[in-house]
Amino acid sequence: MIKRIFDIFLSSFFLILCLPIISIITIIVLIKMGRPIIFSQVRPGKNGTPFRIYKFRTMRDYYDGKGSLLEDELRLTKFGSFLRSTSCDELPALWNVLKGDMSLVGPRPLLMEYLPLYNKKQAKRHDIKPGLTGWAQVNGRNEISWQEKFDLDIWYVDHQSFWLDVKILLITIKKVLLRENITERLGVTMTKFNGNKE
Repeated sequence: MIKRIFDIFLSSFFLILCLPIISIITIIVLIKMGRPIIFSQVRPGKNGTPFRIYKFRTMRDYYDGKGSLLEDELRLTKFGSFLRSTSCDELPALWNVLKGDMSLVGPRPLLMEYLPLYNKKQAKRHDIKPGLTGWAQVNGRNEISWQEKFDLDIWYVDHQSFWLDVKILLITIKKVLLRENITERLGVTMTKFNGNKE
């Protein structure tokens, strides 16, 4: 209950505080990329329950001759890259927190297609609500392996507390301001999780 009250208070506060920034980004995305302004995608929430996450659009819809989307590197715009590096693309997801789909702190919501690929231990990351930021995000984000990311997520699930959430939020603010751990070393976005080797 305390965590939910904390989520409602801070998400409301940041939505109001960031309203001018959200308005400016909305106009720029509309001018540079057109509609839709908001990128939405179904992600697994607590207990794997699907919900629709909202972010600012950062990529153009470019297709190859076969009608398939081109690689992220070819579709990501300069402004989209800026939004990602500053985490401003995540601002619309504050609405997900306010609605109760997500929490401010928790394991990041990944793709629905990953659900059957987790082992029993990794699946524990869905025992709680996903978060805008989390223990894995402040300990490497896209620069660590999937196994390391999942281990950090499970550690958080087992050790979550109000003060740990406060610590993670403060570290997140620092990392966003310094723009640390934004992109994976070998690509624009994190490579896909293809399951466990064993």
